[in-house]
Amino acid sequence: MFVRAFALAAGLTGAAGLSQFPEFSQQYKQRLGGAVDELSRVVAEFEADAAEVGMTPRAALADLATGGRFGAARAESMTRTMARHARLSVDLAALDDAGPFLRARLAPHMTDPDIARAAWGAYRPALPLTFEGAVFAATGFVLAWTAVMALGALLRRALRPRRRTRPRAA
Repeated sequence: MFVRAFALAAGLTGAAGLSQFPEFSQQYKQRLGGAVDELSRVVAEFEADAAEVGMTPRAALADLATGGRFGAARAESMTRTMARHARLSVDLAALDDAGPFLRARLAPHMTDPDIARAAWGAYRPALPLTFEGAVFAATGFVLAWTAVMALGALLRRALRPRRRTRPRAA
């Protein structure tokens, strides 16, 4: 009886938690788009500055790196900025036009810690009254309930006293 009650509580918790995914993932995607837009501006300005002096971005980074400690530090930070821009652009392209069910499958594209932290900080859980919210809630309930019931069955089996077998009479 206890396991069933615990499984019900776990199922409801799983439903409440997973039902939040569609809205959280939408907010993550919006913040990702904003980050890509801003990084695009920074990278475009750097590329324009390099072109203005007749250099490729790679040559400009190499030139900047030879300009003392500050230049080397700036070249390193600009290299990281350009790499982040490329990575986030790929993530945004994958998530663009994806609905909530496809975003769940594309969750590995929602792993930028800064964006996730900002989205989580601004996110306010709510009761999702949409079809996708109901599907995610039902999935969360079933997964959590099943996990607890399976764990309970394993524990009962492990804790059950073993029957002694009597030696057969000859």
